[in-house]
Amino acid sequence: MREKRGFTLVELLVVIAIIALLMSILMPALTRTKKQAQAVLDISNLKQMGICFSMYTNDWDGSFMAGWITDGAVDVALKTDYWMGALQKYYGEEGDLRLCPSATKPGTEAGWTQFGGVAPDSTFYAWGIFDEAWDRVIPGHYGSYEMNSWCNNPRVRQDWIDHDKYNWDTISQKGADNIPLLGDGQWVDCWPFDSDEPPEYSGQPWGHVPSQMARCCIDRHNGFVNWVFMDASARKVGLKEMWCLKWSRRFDTNYPPPVWPEWMKTFKNYK
Repeated sequence: MREKRGFTLVELLVVIAIIALLMSILMPALTRTKKQAQAVLDISNLKQMGICFSMYTNDWDGSFMAGWITDGAVDVALKTDYWMGALQKYYGEEGDLRLCPSATKPGTEAGWTQFGGVAPDSTFYAWGIFDEAWDRVIPGHYGSYEMNSWCNNPRVRQDWIDHDKYNWDTISQKGADNIPLLGDGQWVDCWPFDSDEPPEYSGQPWGHVPSQMARCCIDRHNGFVNWVFMDASARKVGLKEMWCLKWSRRFDTNYPPPVWPEWMKTFKNYK
């Protein structure tokens, strides 16, 4: 009877080398597939949130929620000034619907600092988890989407801006397919201006940049972010395209583009 022969050391090393080679070939493809799947799910989440906005405004005669600016006389216990609390009646208790699948880790378990979080690169960080110290936000809320706050209907007008000339108070607007409503960002809200400069790098903490656009100009999807628009359509938006969207009534989409930082120079130009 023939003696059984096992693998030699050389044969084992060859097999291991072949497996390692195959893994090195397959891993980039698997990573790309995973990112593509996350982007598709991201668009799906935003479409659902767009429907929630439509249902909310339908119940409020077309009007948006108050947002950050309030007269302080509202019932704070309701916590419905911000979009997260105002829309929860429509999207339910599913907190993950507020999360981009590529950014699911809250910056800190104890809440989020007012100055841009704790991460030096916040591209893939979520905001939250809010605690009881935030009196107008539901404790436990977290997410990685932010609202275009020019789409709020503040109950009082502040001296620092002419809200009647900037805000989209109601959802029925001409050109709604180019008015951003909710999408990828570092914080819960933003007020972009046409003269805003881009951040020095993707994910630069927004509290350290004198630009509202820095809150949403992040390289979360390979040169793109995903947003849902006022007409409830959702799509990917090129980072340089952000300056071509009609964020507010006064946002000039023909304003000269900024000087792009090095990390954005290879991205597609839109004007």
